Amino acid sequence: MDLDLDMEMLSAVRLLGKGAMGTVFLVRNEEFPGNPFAVKVVEKCSLHTKFDADRRARWEMSALTRLAHPFLPTLIGSTETDEYLAWAIPYCPGGDLNVLRYHQTDHVFSPSAIRFYVAEIICAIEYLHSLGIVYRDLKPENVLIQASGHVMLTDFDLSRVLAPRKQKVATTVPFSPSPDPSPPRPNHRRHLTRMLSVVSEKSRLKKAKSARVSPVSRRKQSFSAGERSNSFVGTEEYVSPEVVRGDGHEFAVDWWALGILTYEMAYGRTPFYGKNRKETFHNVLTKSPEFIGKRSALTDLISQLLEKDPTKRLGYEGGAAEVKEHAFFRGLQWDLLTEVSRPPFLAATEDLMAAETEDTSHEFNIKEYFQKQRVQPPSSPALSASSFDCRRSVSFTGF
Repeated sequence: MDLDLDMEMLSAVRLLGKGAMGTVFLVRNEEFPGNPFAVKVVEKCSLHTKFDADRRARWEMSALTRLAHPFLPTLIGSTETDEYLAWAIPYCPGGDLNVLRYHQTDHVFSPSAIRFYVAEIICAIEYLHSLGIVYRDLKPENVLIQASGHVMLTDFDLSRVLAPRKQKVATTVPFSPSPDPSPPRPNHRRHLTRMLSVVSEKSRLKKAKSARVSPVSRRKQSFSAGERSNSFVGTEEYVSPEVVRGDGHEFAVDWWALGILTYEMAYGRTPFYGKNRKETFHNVLTKSPEFIGKRSALTDLISQLLEKDPTKRLGYEGGAAEVKEHAFFRGLQWDLLTEVSRPPFLAATEDLMAAETEDTSHEFNIKEYFQKQRVQPPSSPALSASSFDCRRSVSFTGF
């Protein structure tokens, strides 16, 4: 469904976030389905041609029209004027996965919660890959939590379509000993229970800012006759070795990013983080992820996803089917994931009620908001204090 938005009449009740690509507002409008919903607005006058931002914004809008999956957004409406590009998607009151992680003990998830979220992310990636779309920007900030507690991947401006390789039948190497997924860390034996936690846009992470970076080299690498991209794209801590090397990349970059994400969920940090970009990329190319304690199915999954040679990485040969066969997911009923009624965490009841009954007395016209910003640059305390850290992103060339 793609209804026409009217920028002249479009009013918001809250500013949800502001990033390099656009500004996101919470909008209530009884005339539209899925109310309330989020509207992303990109000012054409702010588009930097060197980042090909206009093309990225249009691509994101077009990509949303192709999606029909419970863990991915759908396009509710869109519009384009001489000044703006804008589109509406469902609002996720549970915040993002990074925000949710900071609410956990020691900022890490239990193994059962990791299993649930990673499984749903795999299903979303599987669907994207089936459409020929490589996501290329998987990170906790882009994994939103719906009111139902299920995930929703968002932000598709860095994704692109590639011609797929012919994949082989999944042949995952069995893991032994027991597939108990407990990560070796002290005092984190949390049960998979319903947990009400207040998640709002206040005290939250900023969206990563874009920054163009040059690849280390341009060595060629075989990807079994599948199309690959030579773009340099992603968030620094999540960028794969083949992207850093400039070898060209394809769908395997999403499985690498999944390995980074899984590690961060388990240990509260990314495995290759350095004090600067150069050190981070050096670590990506040379270091192995560090684990504490004995080997487990979870650490084995992470290790196979973080294989530096993409042709040997879990998921390269058999795609999502190969990843699903890993011992960490043994016994998981994949076809019933969408029917789970009690996910690990749900948005707090008060957050859900606030979204549904948002005070409309403070509504503001979105077009007027941008006009005021041009006259007086924003200095909102809610935005300046809304982060624990700020990830550095790298943009792309050669879309």
